[in-house]
Amino acid sequence: MISRWREHNKKDTRYQGIPHRVLNAISAQQAASEKLVGWVQMAVVLFFGLLYAVSPKTFSRDMTFEPVPWFLGIWLVVTIIRLYLAYRNRMSAPLLYLSIIIDMSLLLGMIWSFHLQYQQPPSFYLKSPTLLYVFIFIALRALRFEARYVITAGVVAAIGWAAMAVYATLASGGMDVVTRDYVYYLTSNSVLKGAELDKVITILTVTAIIATAITRAHKLLIKAVAEGTAAHDLARFFSPEIARQITTAEQEVTAGTGQARDAAILMVDIRGFTRLSAIVEPDDLVCLLAEYQSRIVPIIQGHGGTIDKFMGDGIMATFGAAVTSPTYAADALKAVDDIMESSAAWNAELQHANKPPLILGAAVASGRIIFGAVGDESRMEYTVIGDAVNLSAKLEKHTKSEGVRALCTKAAFDTAARQGFRPPQDRRQRKARTVEGVSDPVDIIILAP
Repeated sequence: MISRWREHNKKDTRYQGIPHRVLNAISAQQAASEKLVGWVQMAVVLFFGLLYAVSPKTFSRDMTFEPVPWFLGIWLVVTIIRLYLAYRNRMSAPLLYLSIIIDMSLLLGMIWSFHLQYQQPPSFYLKSPTLLYVFIFIALRALRFEARYVITAGVVAAIGWAAMAVYATLASGGMDVVTRDYVYYLTSNSVLKGAELDKVITILTVTAIIATAITRAHKLLIKAVAEGTAAHDLARFFSPEIARQITTAEQEVTAGTGQARDAAILMVDIRGFTRLSAIVEPDDLVCLLAEYQSRIVPIIQGHGGTIDKFMGDGIMATFGAAVTSPTYAADALKAVDDIMESSAAWNAELQHANKPPLILGAAVASGRIIFGAVGDESRMEYTVIGDAVNLSAKLEKHTKSEGVRALCTKAAFDTAARQGFRPPQDRRQRKARTVEGVSDPVDIIILAP
């Protein structure tokens, strides 16, 4: 679909320099619009048919040919074909122009046939209120957000109605049917040139207004789709919470702004990864990392955590920093429990495949942190700063010294308990442990031996 769309619009300067993914999104929007146009048109045709079926027939019953049902039947067939092409994504620019011309011609042709249907002079159809449906079909083209199709519909309608007015005048008796008496015009089959001119001018004016609005809206559409696509891509490189803060910020994000919050910091790491990277093929190593992250990241996010950064095989996550939470410590410890459970299941799979097991280390610390944007105008990132960040990183390394897989500070454990955390089994406490890089001894809780 996008290749055909790009081919049809390759000369359109509005789309030059726009990434393929944005063009794909615009194409999808326009394809959906064409389906909507088809269904609205179908509703109008069926409504016409219903009105004709239930309305009293004032023409002679001896009439052998009724043109209105024929026009409605042809219009229904054309609309069905149009819907089929729309759902097959085959509505190219030439077909769209042709469709607009056919639709407007059938509508005006049906109006023209009223004088035959009701056996009146041609000037009879000039007073038909069905002309108002012309504006519906002009407005329908606005759903695609392309002014050229609106203009086409309006111009075809204006030319068509002008031709019908001229035909009605000439076929009804020439200038003899023309009047300047407005009351006589309304109560007879006469023609008021000013009235028909007003209709043509109104059609062209409405077309111009809608086309102008659509031209402006089209620019906004491209911008909105581009920003929406950028936000989607942004979410792949940032956590959803960070991406949401960037894209929904009331003011432009600038470096040097921060907020103090109570949060928990989780560090996860693969034991012996440096040694493993020296003996494993690069492709296999990257695949291993991808599988590791695909298992751990959803667990962290499922408990309300935000991925702050990937550091090789290390993952740093925050709870309550990007988005404040009353259960930040409890959520972090629940995430550790599930990570350890997932790690055990993964190792069982590796063992079944005759592959060496991978041991994960994890640590949690909590406390007051600063969450904000750092960097300069060329590159910025959100980060967390505080003792809890440094302590969690050092505790994760300390798990090796303790011979355990996961631990946390006693302060984080007590906070989690107050927030409703109930561990599935008793956790062992080790008081006043000396942690490398930390000046004061730390009371720790063993989360996973």
